[in-house]
Amino acid sequence: MAGVAKLFDGHILNKSNKEVDLYGKKYKGKIIGLYFSAHWCPPCRAFTPLLNELYNEYHKEKKFKIIFISCDNDEKSFNSYYKDMPWLTLDFNERKKKEELLKKFHVNGIPKLVLLDGDSGKIICTNATEQILYMDPEGKNFPWKSKK
Repeated sequence: MAGVAKLFDGHILNKSNKEVDLYGKKYKGKIIGLYFSAHWCPPCRAFTPLLNELYNEYHKEKKFKIIFISCDNDEKSFNSYYKDMPWLTLDFNERKKKEELLKKFHVNGIPKLVLLDGDSGKIICTNATEQILYMDPEGKNFPWKSKK
């Protein structure tokens, strides 16, 4: 997962608020979803339970991990929203890194789910949110590929 690990320079936390080593064997060969979302965003709050359900059903079988990148304005909102998510997160205090990622992945609206090859860091799919909402809600064709 060196490709995705390089994007973050550490700063990825698990549910216990402990830093995760994305270079570890446990993350090798995974598809990584970067989930840009916020508590204040009604479409995000509607989408998150759908993503949660899909993730819980398929993450082991499909070798899928998600990193939540909060677009919340304050840590209290972030904590309230993240508590029900089963995945990893970018440390909320890494606001500069969040801004870099928003720019790098051309995030101009949320919710946004971008799929990456964890080992190389290459983009697999830029419209995974739409795939889940409209095209493949059951995740049968996961990992989805963006058209070039």
